Parts: sequence; structure tokens; C-alpha cells
Amino acid sequence: MAAHLLDAFLEMMAAERGAARNTLLAYRKDLEDYLAAHDPLRADAAALRRHVAGLAAQGLAPRTQARRLSSLRQFHQFLARERLRADDPTALLDSPRLPAPLPKPLTEAEMDALTMGAASLPDRQAATALAAIELLYSAGLRVTELVTLPAGALRGEQPLVAVRGKGGKERLVPVSRRAREAAAMARTDLLGRGKGRPQAQKWLLPSRGAAGHLTRQGVGLLLKEAAKAGGLDPARVSPHVLRHSFATHLLSRGADLRALQTLLGHADIATTQVYTKVMEERLRAVVEEHHPLALQPRRQPAED
Repeated sequence: MAAHLLDAFLEMMAAERGAARNTLLAYRKDLEDYLAAHDPLRADAAALRRHVAGLAAQGLAPRTQARRLSSLRQFHQFLARERLRADDPTALLDSPRLPAPLPKPLTEAEMDALTMGAASLPDRQAATALAAIELLYSAGLRVTELVTLPAGALRGEQPLVAVRGKGGKERLVPVSRRAREAAAMARTDLLGRGKGRPQAQKWLLPSRGAAGHLTRQGVGLLLKEAAKAGGLDPARVSPHVLRHSFATHLLSRGADLRALQTLLGHADIATTQVYTKVMEERLRAVVEEHHPLALQPRRQPAED
């Protein structure tokens, strides 16, 4: 009975939705385990929750769990639509939480173009834009960490700065000479333009706003302007993209994953390990593009 229902579902997917052969095979694979253990005409929401929990217990990745749950939803929607059962038990199921996709990092050449774009902005914007880019990219700061740096965070030639990250945890991050000089110039410029109120004096990047410091939105807008001036697509540039580019470029140049975890302020190494997938994909692309065997057409065996 279950096999007959699965075949009917797959026929509908092919006829009404034009599902390709590989898509149909994927649906079949996703549903066979479920149908081997459950009667789809009688299984209730509790049974489906146990089934979905079992997927996680098998160690399946969240995306795989989400795909199988999607297959279950479509299968049970089909059964309800065909009036083979009166309800859809999947309507009460929650999808597994998926990690947010990583943004695409800028290349090193694009970072140079962004910096040049920032330098070409009007004087009232250039210094602040350069400081934001240097600190976000050279130190891997989160935008909130950047705008809430206190006035005394950067002291002369001191190479490290204490940053208060998520959960109020502090970490030391190295700050390049270029970033320190850019931040000092931006602060002098901002204070010289009337942002020297007592509240503003507290912050490295002061502002006339209520908080007294540059806002996250203000930083984002500056980066968009720098991107346009540098010939980049503004949609690709954000504070988080610069932090992501910092991590990706360090890893590509041989940085240790544990060191990167410390620099980024990740509490769990698993959060940092997402960058290894980025590097795996890049390395695979390099091999496919440049390795001599990858460039040669596969030779067919000689016929007898």
C-alpha cells in the first residue's frame, strides 16, 4: 500500500510539476525510510516528530533534515489533497534551524578597490570610511564592536586592542598601524566638525547622535558609498562581508583555525569551522582549473 502511494506521489510530481528524474529519485530516497516504519494514512504528528528527531539522532546535517522534512510535507499534502486522509500531520512540525549562509567574501583586489574608493570620497566622509574599513577588515571586528570602541582603545604604537564582544566577553585583537592611523585621523576630523560634546568624547568614532558614537547603519552607508566610488557592487559590501573577508583571507594564507577562532571571538570552534568549507570549495576550484589532469579530456578505453 505504502509503495503504491509513493508511486502515485512521484507520478504527480513528474506530470504536474515537471520534476526531473534526479529530483524524483531524491524524493523516493527521502521517503522510503519513513514509509518502511510508518503507515502514512495513520501516522499522526507525534509519530512524525519522532521520525524527524530520529534524523537528527542519525547525525544528518540540518540541511539534509530540512530536505527530508520538505519531502514529507509535500507527500502528506498530496495525500490530503487526494482525500486519502483527512488531515496533514506535517502542518504542526517545525523545520530544523539552519545556519545562516555565509556571505561571499571580497577578493584581496576588491578590498584594495574598496579602500581606494573610500579615500576618494569627500573629506567629510573619507577619513571615517577608511577607519571603518581598516578596523573591520584588518581586525575582523563586528560592526557593533567597531562603533562602541572607547576613545582610548587605540594608544600610540600599542599593537593590541581590547574588544568587548558578544556576551560582554573581552578579547585582544591586533590592529595594524594603518588602522590606528586611519582611526586617529577620523576621530580628529569628527571632533573638529562639532562632534566634541561630552557624550561624543567617550568614543573612538564620535557622532552627534543620541548614543554619541557612529551607528551601525551609518557604517553600512559609508561602505556602500566607498563601494560605488571603487567600482564595486554596493550590494556585495557590508560590515559583515568585511569581517568574513578577513577570516577567509587569513585562512587562505595559512592561519591556524584556533587562532582564527580567538581573533573572531567565537565561543565555539564549530562556528569558525564553517570557513573551512569555503576554503575546501576554493581549493577544489583551483585544482579543477589548474591541475593538468583536470584540464585533459578523459580518454576512452580502446575498443577490442
